[in-house]
Amino acid sequence: MRLRLPRWAGSLAVRAAVFITVMCCALAALLGVLVHVSVTDQTVGQAREAALSRLAEATRAYEAGDPLRRSAGVDPPGLPTGLRELAAAGRRGTMVAEHEGRPTMWAAGPAAGGRALAVRVDHTQGERTIDGLDRAIVGSSALAIGATLLVGAFAVTRVTRRLHTTARVARRITAGDLDARVDDPRAGDPRRPQDEVASVAAALDSMASSLQGKLLAEQRFTADVAHELRTPLTGLHAAAELLPPGRPTELVRDRVDALRTLTEDLLEISRLDSGRERPEADPEALGALAARVVRGAGTDTRVDVVRDARVETDRRRLERVLGNLVVNAHRHGRAPVVLTVDGPVITVRDHGDGFPEYLLAHGPQRFRTEAGSRGHGLGLTIALGQAEVLGARLEFANPPGGGALATLTLPQHR
Repeated sequence: MRLRLPRWAGSLAVRAAVFITVMCCALAALLGVLVHVSVTDQTVGQAREAALSRLAEATRAYEAGDPLRRSAGVDPPGLPTGLRELAAAGRRGTMVAEHEGRPTMWAAGPAAGGRALAVRVDHTQGERTIDGLDRAIVGSSALAIGATLLVGAFAVTRVTRRLHTTARVARRITAGDLDARVDDPRAGDPRRPQDEVASVAAALDSMASSLQGKLLAEQRFTADVAHELRTPLTGLHAAAELLPPGRPTELVRDRVDALRTLTEDLLEISRLDSGRERPEADPEALGALAARVVRGAGTDTRVDVVRDARVETDRRRLERVLGNLVVNAHRHGRAPVVLTVDGPVITVRDHGDGFPEYLLAHGPQRFRTEAGSRGHGLGLTIALGQAEVLGARLEFANPPGGGALATLTLPQHR
């Protein structure tokens, strides 16, 4: 089972702080061990030389029959067993051990009769020096780690703050705010050193500018084409009205009406894409409005009012959204089509084959239709755009019972 870390553990600042802390601790431990070993060897070596020097003096006095010093003796009490056995074997050696509660450096050598001649040197000061050094190493290491962590956290926080700004601007661009820019001061000043964050910010600003230019050109093209088509279509419509009655005339008029509808839809989409559309809100009863939309659509749609509501909304835009949903349900689905009002939530459901997978995954796409379907693919796009102008949320789903379900959730204002 893989261990799942908390969300805050994925932060770059946290990871950098942990990395800096671990590296500082490892470096401090390595330096501390090296200094400890070096000073300990030096201190113990000095004590060993002093003990061996006293052992040599004690050996000369013992061989001359002179009295020994107080710190020297033959088989003295407290002599470590290992050192006693080493001296009995005819060899000299030293050892640090506790004697009467104090650290002592022992030195022993062979004496007559297989006994051990030993001297002791007080090693308390050496142990104090080593203990003081260890405390100084720990204290200075903690201080150095703390200072390094603060400086590192400050430096990393400055970088992560710029990254958060870049990510926030990227999310604004994703939400449709194409005027959003990072404007990193490092990217705008070539005299300053350019780091990776500045490069990412500059690339994001460049991408946003390019995307904005292309979208504006597309919107202008769509609006210009739709606008230019209105004049010849008006002439075609007038000419079609002058044709004599008959089947060919009906076909011509039907195609001219379809072209006029497509042109008006393109103009509406271009206005929605401009982002300058603003709703004109008035109190509206949703039950009555839904019934009016169904009557205007001229379709066999059942209206169920579970709970009526009165909301502040733009009646024309809301009727446009619901009308497109109802027409789409009849055109691409199957009866029965039901429009349900449940407070500020309005649903339109048919019992056909459901929405295609691409629409559920990516939303409505302009002019895209599935094989065998009719229509020009702008109805749901307009419905989604008008819902955004109203501040509503339009969602598409295929319910378990079959068919397609469009859910419009209107905002509630006090």
